[in-house]
Amino acid sequence: MTHPMRASMKRNPGGFVLFVAAVLLAETTARADPPRPNVLLIMADDLGFSDLGCYGGEIATPNLDSIAADGLRFSQFYNTARCWPSRSALLTGYYPQQIRRDVLPSVPGGGQGVRPDWAVLLPELLEPVGYRSYHTGKWHIDGMPIAEGFDRSYYLRDQGRFFNPTRSWKDDVKLPPVEKGADYYATTALADHAVEVLREHERGHADEPFFHYLAFTAPHFPLHALPEDIAVYEDTYAPGWDVIRAQRWRRMQQMGLLDATAVRQPSRVERDLGPPYHFPAALDALGEGEVNRPVPWQSLSDRQKTFQATKMAIHAAMIHRMDLEIGRVFDQIKEMGQWENTLVLFLSDNGASAEIMVRDDGHDPSADPGSAETYLCLGPGWSTTCNTPFRRHKTWTHEGGTSTPLLAAWPRGIKARGEIRRSPGHIIDIAATLLELTGAETAAEAPPAPGKSLVPAFSTTAASSEDAAAEPRTIWWFHDGHKAVRIGDWKAVAPVGEPWELYHLAADRQEAHDLAVPRADKLEELVTEWSRYVDEFTELASRDLPADVRRKARGAAKDSIEMKDKQAAGKPQR
Repeated sequence: MTHPMRASMKRNPGGFVLFVAAVLLAETTARADPPRPNVLLIMADDLGFSDLGCYGGEIATPNLDSIAADGLRFSQFYNTARCWPSRSALLTGYYPQQIRRDVLPSVPGGGQGVRPDWAVLLPELLEPVGYRSYHTGKWHIDGMPIAEGFDRSYYLRDQGRFFNPTRSWKDDVKLPPVEKGADYYATTALADHAVEVLREHERGHADEPFFHYLAFTAPHFPLHALPEDIAVYEDTYAPGWDVIRAQRWRRMQQMGLLDATAVRQPSRVERDLGPPYHFPAALDALGEGEVNRPVPWQSLSDRQKTFQATKMAIHAAMIHRMDLEIGRVFDQIKEMGQWENTLVLFLSDNGASAEIMVRDDGHDPSADPGSAETYLCLGPGWSTTCNTPFRRHKTWTHEGGTSTPLLAAWPRGIKARGEIRRSPGHIIDIAATLLELTGAETAAEAPPAPGKSLVPAFSTTAASSEDAAAEPRTIWWFHDGHKAVRIGDWKAVAPVGEPWELYHLAADRQEAHDLAVPRADKLEELVTEWSRYVDEFTELASRDLPADVRRKARGAAKDSIEMKDKQAAGKPQR
């Protein structure tokens, strides 16, 4: 019997040509790259490396775990060790010191620094290629969101009040303070806004791709959480930070998250290392339950154990709620029919924080922990656990301060499912990645950006991804006087006022065995490179400043750093 299609082609030869053309078009389309993706870029605040379930944590994060299962986890991805530098690097693709958003000696900059005109944010670069851009949450960059290129924004500046913020803006217009006792919780309000603008996008701009930057304020201090979420973790942390840390490490090993050669066990707990800044009055206000050192759990009094376990339960509740609200945003994108072509990226601005302080509305020790009347911070005991298996905390440039989870999923563009990428990356790479995927270009007057696109890691297998990253890469840090540089698998790091340390991360990512003395040649090589970056960044950051400021900056940068190095030289190597 003749096939109906063949019979039709005999009667109509022209139909055969159309048929072949249709087949070829279908095959070409199947082989073509996916269209430009929507982008949902989510940043948590002070989230530890091991806090998520998919990174070994006991906190319930099923929505973020689903991104890990449907895409990629990165195990060697870095931030700048602090909130505002990381956010400027995220949205520009430059080291914050290059754009005056972190300190270089005698160059105006830091948390109040103003970027050069060429250091524009991603929305300005994405607009010419047709993207609508939305911002929700924390900002911590100079300028205002709408003025800097976003189409819609809810800017929550008040990080000290999760239940009744007094400083927030909608589309750059100041909002009235939220009344105390109102039905408001910041994490939920941020998700509400994200859903609102995505629905608006669907109604009025469905044919345009979107870029949505969703910047949660959780789990940054103060530890404020909803009572029903705290109740979920009420008894979870009674065993103490030493036990929880060991449990997280075992789960990491079971899931194969870290290279077993590089991380054989968690870093040694530095029992005498406390918060980066000392506020004695805060310890008095918080009472006898507070502890500002990661001492052995069994050495604590019963009162201290209860107080500390409660703090971690609130921290967990904040992450638990953030994951639930992220799930609502995911659902909205799915309802829009855009999930298959949306790239979801999730990361943290720095490691978990060892800080202990009391700000804003103060702390009432008689109020329910986690309520608006309290002001609690995680502290070094639990921060050590949250940063498992690494050393130190937010602000330090050791691995605990600078290592962030990075999740990436994009059903139409990332075919890998549940794979781990182990090659080093940095937060400056996010902008480079999005520019490549969207076809956008950097500002014409901007100098070359240091970030490297992650697209090769998206499109290759795990094995070939590691091969592609075989060329040694330099990653650089300088914050609060803490210095570090990584070149390939070698890392030099120097806490402020202390000697340089040297580690071979391929065998010692927990930074346990200082090789500064036996490999002094390698240390000198890395320190020379670190200093070269200082000179280069000082020149760039001061280029558009008055000539007298430029001359002062060049000289003072070298003098200031050399003075601190001389001070450190008198201290013994560890």
